[in-house]
Amino acid sequence: MDGAGNYPDPATNCTIVLVAKNITKKFSGVTALDNICLELYPGKVNAIIGENGAGKSTLMKIFSGVHTDYEGEIVLDGRTVHFSSTKEAEAAGIAIIHQELNLVPYLTITENIFLGHELTNAWGILDKRRMQEETKQLLDRLNLDIHPNTKISSLKVGQQQLVEIAKALHVDAKVIIMDEPTSAISDKEVSNLFTIINELVRQNKTIAYISHKLNELFQVANRFIILRDGKTVNSGEMKNTTHDELIQMMTGRKALFARDETMTEKKDELLQLKNIKLKNATGADNILHTISMTLHKGEVVGIYGLMGAGRTELMETVFGLHPKLSTGEISLEGKSIKIKSPADAINAGIVLVPEDRKLQGLCTSQSVRPNISITILDQLERWGIVLNKKKETEISKHYIQQLAIKTFSTETIVKNLSGGNQQKIVLAKWLAKKPKVLLLDEPTRGIDINAKSEIYKLIKQLAAEGLGIVVASSELPEILAISDRVLVLCEGELTANIPIKQATEAAILKMAIHKN
Repeated sequence: MDGAGNYPDPATNCTIVLVAKNITKKFSGVTALDNICLELYPGKVNAIIGENGAGKSTLMKIFSGVHTDYEGEIVLDGRTVHFSSTKEAEAAGIAIIHQELNLVPYLTITENIFLGHELTNAWGILDKRRMQEETKQLLDRLNLDIHPNTKISSLKVGQQQLVEIAKALHVDAKVIIMDEPTSAISDKEVSNLFTIINELVRQNKTIAYISHKLNELFQVANRFIILRDGKTVNSGEMKNTTHDELIQMMTGRKALFARDETMTEKKDELLQLKNIKLKNATGADNILHTISMTLHKGEVVGIYGLMGAGRTELMETVFGLHPKLSTGEISLEGKSIKIKSPADAINAGIVLVPEDRKLQGLCTSQSVRPNISITILDQLERWGIVLNKKKETEISKHYIQQLAIKTFSTETIVKNLSGGNQQKIVLAKWLAKKPKVLLLDEPTRGIDINAKSEIYKLIKQLAAEGLGIVVASSELPEILAISDRVLVLCEGELTANIPIKQATEAAILKMAIHKN
């Protein structure tokens, strides 16, 4: 131990701020962490890498005082600690940015950031002006141009993620845990975040960084620590490894989905959009400007754009979520249709898997069975009043098998499944409805590499069966891996329509940033 109480590592001659020794954690007899050992270094970005279920988030929750019942030892600044709450962890200098947003939706940005840390004046009254000013400074650091009094419920997922980051920056922590901080933010916002991370590193902060996006880890991380099946597998310097080596260490196998450029031209027109416009509810400039596109049977069309480009809004408009603000024509199989509500879209054969599966796509406190059958209850009724549970279970089992959903039974509670399996359940409920058009908004957000590969294969399989599929994603490698064509949006305008054989990351990014 040095004079400050820290552990110097003789192998690297660097100080270790936080050490985990033989951490074991069990949930209902199931071992989530099995004798985990690792070290986090100051002035470095320590990447914690592993598939969903590897134990990353569980370990971070132990570090930050969320989980208090575990075996093993945590050493912080040379002293053994055991936090009984998140407040204790924060007081010791550990802050966490959760993957699952930890915000109160009906409070403002300011109220969320200062929740539990409110500022008062000399008379003990809340100093709202000072809190707003400090919130504005934090938002400015993140280039988030939103008033501090804006309610969280009115923000997009990506904007909420930036508020989570602002909360962590507000606490002057020595260890900052970032659990999938870029899972819902644009490339520009990622760049802003990396700039902030570099500032924190220069201040000798210790960053624990969890991400499934390996490309970004090579940009921002100094070290890697690999977890697999609740165990520590390997660690080292990022500069001494490769993308493929990390994947093999994470999974014990190669889990890559190769880009397919041998796709045949699809000729049967399925969905056509003509001059779709979407007004801004605030009266500002339109969100979407005269978007026109065609989708063919068996085709996967990828939609790429930066934050604010209108990807999600276009999907929502086609699904009937903005009938009073949208104009334009929608045709399905050559016939003009009117979509004034999601019910209209579903009845026509158009379904949407939303960006936020837990909030908008699932009943997470319910079991797998009702989550799959919820879209076809009318087909499962007996005499119009009783649900045929036997038939419901059979249908659920069919889709569990077809989509390879990893669940103990149809009665497993959905919140206890991994992100990839939850996403498959959202797909299953819509496939049970026998749709013609499948709209997927960020279909692999927050799921691991192997689960992504399974979702990609499923998308290609569904397209081969004749579905028309539109995938909106902020991940270029994903768009390039699964699309027949790539549409690019920039500030609500369609700026490119590129066949996959001609699509490159550079070409797509150019059209996403600059209008022609």
